[in-house]
Amino acid sequence: MSGSAPILNMRDVQFQWPGRSSFSLNVPAFRLEEGETVLLLGESGSGKSTLLSLICGTLKPASGIIDVSGTDMAALSGAGRDRLRAEQIGVIFQQFNLLPFATVSDNILLPLCYAPNRSARAKKPLAEATSLCRSLGLSDDLLGQRASALSVGQQQRVAVARALIGQPPLMIADEPTSSLDASSQNAFLDVMFGQLGEIGASLLMVSHDPRLGKRFDRVVELSDIAKFESHAA
Repeated sequence: MSGSAPILNMRDVQFQWPGRSSFSLNVPAFRLEEGETVLLLGESGSGKSTLLSLICGTLKPASGIIDVSGTDMAALSGAGRDRLRAEQIGVIFQQFNLLPFATVSDNILLPLCYAPNRSARAKKPLAEATSLCRSLGLSDDLLGQRASALSVGQQQRVAVARALIGQPPLMIADEPTSSLDASSQNAFLDVMFGQLGEIGASLLMVSHDPRLGKRFDRVVELSDIAKFESHAA
């Protein structure tokens, strides 16, 4: 991991919610190296979702640099941030965010519709989607089923396949194990880390559970890298 440029490099990032001068987030410095896995710990309301939204470009900081794969996300227009996110970042949402009436294959292939370079990396998208499903323990006959017909565990694995399709270099996971018991958490992490190792992607996973830390290269407390301030009006 050393000797190469970081996948994610945040410097002097400041954000304030429009119209809410009493709330602000400040990130002096944070790096995620190539191939590194980091668990970011923080309690509910500590600013985790705001930080992830800044990294993914759905929020734009007031100032600072958010370098993703060599491009400053913060310097781009809204459309530019959307393109960079689609090309470079795979996201696993806490609630999975699958399209319920779309098929499993359509859900997995969806990110490629907005990312021509990522689609090119997939080469044969449907074949890659099928391979990912098999690696994640999903049978081929599920590809044509609607996402709404799947179990929670199956939906979770489809969400991982969707994030991994086209081999994005940066993976963001927003509390994907929060609703799972310990056994299911370990099984999910086994699957996710196995796939990350295959493509060499970096992972930033947010959680409030420090017990997961032993699975990661590094554990970071949100309060150590960011200040989320609430001031009395």
